[in-house]
Amino acid sequence: MTRQTTSAISADRKRALRLAGALIGLAVVLGACKHTGDEVVTTASAPEDYRLRHPIAVQETDRSVIVFVGRGRGGLSASQRADVMGMAQTWLKEGTGGISIDMPVETPNARAAGDSLREIQATLAAAGVPPRAVAVRQYRPEDPRHMAAIRLNYPKISATAGPCGLWPEDLGPSIKNKGYFDNKSYYNFGCSNQRNLAAMVDNPSDLVQPREETPAYTPRRNIGFDKYRKGTSTATTYPEADKAKLSDTGK
Repeated sequence: MTRQTTSAISADRKRALRLAGALIGLAVVLGACKHTGDEVVTTASAPEDYRLRHPIAVQETDRSVIVFVGRGRGGLSASQRADVMGMAQTWLKEGTGGISIDMPVETPNARAAGDSLREIQATLAAAGVPPRAVAVRQYRPEDPRHMAAIRLNYPKISATAGPCGLWPEDLGPSIKNKGYFDNKSYYNFGCSNQRNLAAMVDNPSDLVQPREETPAYTPRRNIGFDKYRKGTSTATTYPEADKAKLSDTGK
């Protein structure tokens, strides 16, 4: 093999190595510019309808009432008595489990809390809560600086939606916001409306199925049928309706 042939082979090897290095560098640069696609996958799979994107979930949560008790006074104040009575009445309507009462022990107000507990139990019984539905548990406060209180809890069915405030994509024109040019709603659209509706609904089961119709008021319906059979007007007249008017103009 001549020296010229050896030099030509060496030059070819160098060019091949430079070409391979250039390709590797280009692959590294392109790989660094590549988007991960996590946000796109997250939002691309979200439904366009906000009711499906932010569904209202019906689940069991706790309703709580806290009764603060001082050191020198036992029993309940007027507002605390009203809170306990209101809780007992709502438990009869929406409770899905028993009422648990957490009592503080080994605290400066433990004796006063015992007097308050007896009044709480009497108030619950007066509202119609059976004694077997009430369970008393003892607890020791973790932080002695905080006032130990009596906590009343019971589970109930409630509706919830969210969480809201998630912005996985830009709202303006952006390469990351593919829905902007398609005139699609952003991800957080409708979330607050769903959350407010879930908080305001009186009976969460109404979101799943309608209630049964209540029976018609038979006496009032019979009066309307009698007027219809006689051929008279079935409209209801209110003689006192005109008394609320401030002016007789136009009569």
